[in-house]
Amino acid sequence: MPGALNRRRAPVLLLLAVLTLVATMAPAAAQGAPWLLVDTRKAVLSVIRDGRVEARFPGIAIGRGGVARLRLRDDNATPLGTFHIAWINDHSVFHRFFGFNYPTPPYVWRAFDHNLIGPETVRRILWAVHHHRLPPQDTPLGGDLGIHGLGHGDPWVHRRINWTGGCIALTNAQIDRLARWVRIGTKVVVR
Repeated sequence: MPGALNRRRAPVLLLLAVLTLVATMAPAAAQGAPWLLVDTRKAVLSVIRDGRVEARFPGIAIGRGGVARLRLRDDNATPLGTFHIAWINDHSVFHRFFGFNYPTPPYVWRAFDHNLIGPETVRRILWAVHHHRLPPQDTPLGGDLGIHGLGHGDPWVHRRINWTGGCIALTNAQIDRLARWVRIGTKVVVR
């Protein structure tokens, strides 16, 4: 079986070189730039700068499917890992939406190793990453994930259950307050 895995990876070994190149070109957190830590167990989002917590947002909601290191479309799981804000929509149906650069290369390779995506999907995603574009959102790994508000959602539900399709949700007041620290490229660690 190890030989079969090596033969399966052979056509995409060049992509590994691209992945290595992309990893060295990933957005680095500027000295003193804030980043976001999402603690899914404590249901808290924190803004961190220079090793200190600048702000805390308790009572977040995550995906109905819990958390996952191998997320698939429609499983409603919130992906664990390190992401960056790739787009911002200040007029979302969820009030505000800070979109992730998901799926990231670690998700791509994990899914490939589990035979969940093929070489063409790997190529499409890594091409987008390499060219600093949003990865395709229409693959078996899903997409359109990020941090958002409630919009016109029910605050009572938000306080009691994890209700999203895989995103991290805050109240509208919280997402408005969080916006002062969020820019394109802001690092987000979900654990």
